[in-house]
Amino acid sequence: MSKSTKSVHFIAIGGAVMHNLALALHQKGYEVSGSDDEIYEPAKSRLEKAGILPKEYGWFPEKISADLDAIILGMHARKDNPELLRATELGLKVYSFPEYVFEQSQNKQRVVIAGSHGKTSITSIILHVLAFHKRNFDYLVGAQIEGFDLMVKLTNDAPVIIIEGDEYLSSAIEMRSKFLFYHPHIVLISGIAWDHFNVFPTFDLYVKAFEELADGIDKAGSLVFDETDDIVKVIGEKDRPDVNKMPYKAHPYTVKNGKVFLQIANGELPIEIFGEHNMKNLKGAQLILERLGITEEMFYEAIQNFKGASKRLETLGLNSNTHIFRDFAHAPSKVGATTHATKELYPTRKLVACYELHTFSSLNKEFLPHYDQKLNAADLAVVFFSPHTLEMKKMPALSVEDVKGFFGREDLQVFTDAEELKTFLKSQNWFHSNLLMMSSGTFGGMDFQSFADEILALPVEEVFPEIEITKDKKWTGILGSIKGKFKK
Repeated sequence: MSKSTKSVHFIAIGGAVMHNLALALHQKGYEVSGSDDEIYEPAKSRLEKAGILPKEYGWFPEKISADLDAIILGMHARKDNPELLRATELGLKVYSFPEYVFEQSQNKQRVVIAGSHGKTSITSIILHVLAFHKRNFDYLVGAQIEGFDLMVKLTNDAPVIIIEGDEYLSSAIEMRSKFLFYHPHIVLISGIAWDHFNVFPTFDLYVKAFEELADGIDKAGSLVFDETDDIVKVIGEKDRPDVNKMPYKAHPYTVKNGKVFLQIANGELPIEIFGEHNMKNLKGAQLILERLGITEEMFYEAIQNFKGASKRLETLGLNSNTHIFRDFAHAPSKVGATTHATKELYPTRKLVACYELHTFSSLNKEFLPHYDQKLNAADLAVVFFSPHTLEMKKMPALSVEDVKGFFGREDLQVFTDAEELKTFLKSQNWFHSNLLMMSSGTFGGMDFQSFADEILALPVEEVFPEIEITKDKKWTGILGSIKGKFKK
């Protein structure tokens, strides 16, 4: 059977990466089928448009036959999945999606971007720059990126593939980290902060996955790593024969009036992303691109109009008083970095930072202490969690006092009702104030864009900071520079 007529079946086709991989193979000319017990938007509409949406939801063993060239198993499918059992009965090869991506890219240079945080942003920067310079490349990224129709591209002729390497498990029958199956030539590790508590019950087990990734780099390969991260630095500096070590730290930058400028050899370069963590992401991406033949001049030319990955510190709206941001942050390190970056951009504005406890790890009392002090850069810190989510995940209840203690802020505002949260936020005076919404969820079904528009439409009352008087009667506070004295 020729490549143009290869047939591939997806068990759990509705997943974010799974449906994108299905669409990429469909574009390549493969015959694609799939099953799932539920498919949500945008996967549903995209699969339907391509003509590969399953006619009905559920699992159908009769779809599995020896005529299939490949069966790809999504993480959503369990070990007792009827289609998986049928494939096993027939002795057919079943791939996890990372295994199949490797099958499709064995003749390419494989670049894997890994880390507890920043990997989507770094991958996005690399893709943006390569596309800007019209390079031919394949890719797999974990978020929708401006200018790219799919999150996966697989072709026969691209010489390189850029892969966002997730440390989460591959499938129900392959319980190892996804990134271990790509067998990369170049690896970047952006940072290591304990995540996925449900599958890595100890920090040592979590770190071990990244060590295995680094140890598996092909000879004559390269390891790019954040030298400011203590754990990553240990992994990066380990002696590996014939592997090139490439440490990095944040690209020099300045912030002026809510704008960020890179410090480069011939002056300053304005860019649209911000925060020290993003300056690290940018520098790591630059080193990878250097290995792919992109010069410094070419990099700076392309990076000026990079707007960032979807849901990564994206702007929902702004006016002269208020800037509203949304971020996918869902782990302690991400929450801390994102909150600090947003405050750094507007240091004189009040920052209201809202974080939703949504993932298994973030709702686990044993893991929650890792959030201590992570919202300290916010002037007003807010945490939301849904008791219904805890019930659905079959986890013990949390109390408001528990959460306040874990975050280390007595003034923390905690909400368990989405409408009460929205009422509270709309009751704030948004004069000279910014809002940051952080979650991998939706704050109980919030329409982020509509809510941002509501906040921006609210009337504001101009507020002047209080003026304090010292014992020697000098002015302090925002008018301290006047240094006048009271007269009786």
